[in-house]
Amino acid sequence: MGDLQLYVLWGLAVVAFGAEVYALVDAARTRADAFSVAGKLSKPKWLAILGVATALGFLALPGGFMTILNFLPIIAFAASAVYLADVRPAVRQLRGGGGRPGPYGPW
Repeated sequence: MGDLQLYVLWGLAVVAFGAEVYALVDAARTRADAFSVAGKLSKPKWLAILGVATALGFLALPGGFMTILNFLPIIAFAASAVYLADVRPAVRQLRGGGGRPGPYGPW
């Protein structure tokens, strides 16, 4: 594999790992009752899902353990993306962290 491809894959792995860590920390800081009120999985379930996703993301970093099972880091990133795109906005509205107001509501 060429050097450029290696650097691109390394960069993608680092960005994915950063998103997984961010999702895990955000879920850990959110109140447990906000998940159930928003109609999402419970906080312990999301912490378990995101914890496994973060571990897989760490193993997928270059020089890591996971070279044969390349589909697992993709699934791990998908789990954190679901949290960040669906669950986080729902529970964020409940904790009042809507951010700046936009034309259709908070950002």
